[in-house]
Amino acid sequence: MNFIQQAYKGQNQWYLYLVVIFIVLFGWQFIGAIPLAVTAVLYSENMAEFSRAAENSFMTLGIDKNLFLFLMVIMFAFGLISLLLGVKYIHKRAVKTVVTSRKKIDWKRFWFGFIVWGLVSISIVASDIFFSPENYTWNFKPIPFFTLVIVSFLFLPIQTSFEELLFRGYFMQGLGTWFKNRWMPLIITSVAFGLLHGANPEVEKLGYVSMVFYIGTGFFFGITTLMDEGTELVLGLHAINNIVAAFLVTTDWTVFQTDALFVDTSDPSVGVEMFLPVLVLYPLMLILFSRKYGWKNWKEKLLGRIEKPVITEE
Repeated sequence: MNFIQQAYKGQNQWYLYLVVIFIVLFGWQFIGAIPLAVTAVLYSENMAEFSRAAENSFMTLGIDKNLFLFLMVIMFAFGLISLLLGVKYIHKRAVKTVVTSRKKIDWKRFWFGFIVWGLVSISIVASDIFFSPENYTWNFKPIPFFTLVIVSFLFLPIQTSFEELLFRGYFMQGLGTWFKNRWMPLIITSVAFGLLHGANPEVEKLGYVSMVFYIGTGFFFGITTLMDEGTELVLGLHAINNIVAAFLVTTDWTVFQTDALFVDTSDPSVGVEMFLPVLVLYPLMLILFSRKYGWKNWKEKLLGRIEKPVITEE
């Protein structure tokens, strides 16, 4: 059974997806937000200040950056827990089925994506710092930085895993069983993934042209998932991408405002770095993965039909 067909191992009535989506949103945006809201209240001098911060950013209250990052990850942790519980107890199928079509999760794939993309990401940022040093300020503060590294490596994968298992796992499988094909889930989940990031401050600063990057990233992750019949590679890719973004370079206008090694002081602008990943790096990564893992039959895996399999006892 391929990755999308894993959904047939459980209950697939349309209303069950609505129930799980509601539970996920409740766990993510309500229950998970309670620790952040309580902390914000403690940092606020009055409710008026709290209300202003809620409309803009709670970081304006002076909450420690590492604490703020940790509290944000808690929200995603509740979302992830809600999603996995929904898969197990509402759809009545194994949690593993939303991760991979293999008999067990292939952690070697996770670490391959993690390491390779980590090296690529660090090399690109390091090159830009080397060739344009005037745009960066050294920001090393030992205790905040090493705390950030610990928080990033231990907890950011929770945030990225939630996004990947929700979009490339749960939604892609559900849409695949509804549309009976692969290309509609790929398009819908990739565009939705990009639109989810539309509220990021980068989009406000750079304009909607920046959505090319987010939607392009969604397609990269979606194609990788369909071709590899599992999410292990994209779990590694997404995790290291956000970890590097958190601890290497920060700015005062991106979603990650941290005690990173460098502060980018350049004016926000749309440059080649916006299109380089989508047009060059992502295709090269797909070629690398295809050769390493022997991907074949691209047309069928990306555009083919989805048939309901005959379920046998494992």
